[in-house]
Amino acid sequence: MVGSEAVEPTDPAQPGVQRVFQTREQRRAFYDKISRVYDLLADHSEAPMRERGLELLAARRGESVAEVGCGTGHCLAALARAVGAAGLALGVDLSPGMLAQASDWLEREGLAGRAALACADGAGLPLADEGLDALFASFTLELFDTPEIPLVLSEWARVLRPGGRIVVVGMSRAGGPEPMLRLYEWTHRHFPNFVDCRPIFVQRALEDAGFATLGSELLHMWVPVEIVLAHKARP
Repeated sequence: MVGSEAVEPTDPAQPGVQRVFQTREQRRAFYDKISRVYDLLADHSEAPMRERGLELLAARRGESVAEVGCGTGHCLAALARAVGAAGLALGVDLSPGMLAQASDWLEREGLAGRAALACADGAGLPLADEGLDALFASFTLELFDTPEIPLVLSEWARVLRPGGRIVVVGMSRAGGPEPMLRLYEWTHRHFPNFVDCRPIFVQRALEDAGFATLGSELLHMWVPVEIVLAHKARP
């Protein structure tokens, strides 16, 4: 824990957004530790949000798609089915433990040969420039510290072809200072080892990074969630 008070961000485009206190190594260790029980902890609340994000992305047969922060592999399996044998589905995650769970899930779903997995940081993807038709990320962007978010989105833009689509599902401050949102942020501030991410402004971050919004929705689980569909502008 860095301190008992939140550190205000320096980016005026994200006013009031808390900083992230954990290092990448701490984050990797945390997700390795909870990988076997992650679905029990989070799938019930997160799954409807992820599924709506996949609907907006609308991956098509033959496309090349990547999921950054693929976790236990549920969305990656859906992407692999959508793009078919002629397409490419790549799941990227920082945590070897989460990737092991994703591998097991793909095997159970009969998709082991239809999706690839890579252990990598979302800020440095093992992909060539402009090689993807689409990119999906759910409950991942808010894990990065506020000054890192523009750099991460720049990396995601790098791997998308011009006109390529991106969907980001993330906990949001756009819903206003709701009681549960305030409680969540208080918990993040005081117990960052247990609550390692915080709500951000998803659509604003994407647009500041140069993406053009095609559609956005603000839904609720126990905190507001933004689901934003955007595309990389053509030259």
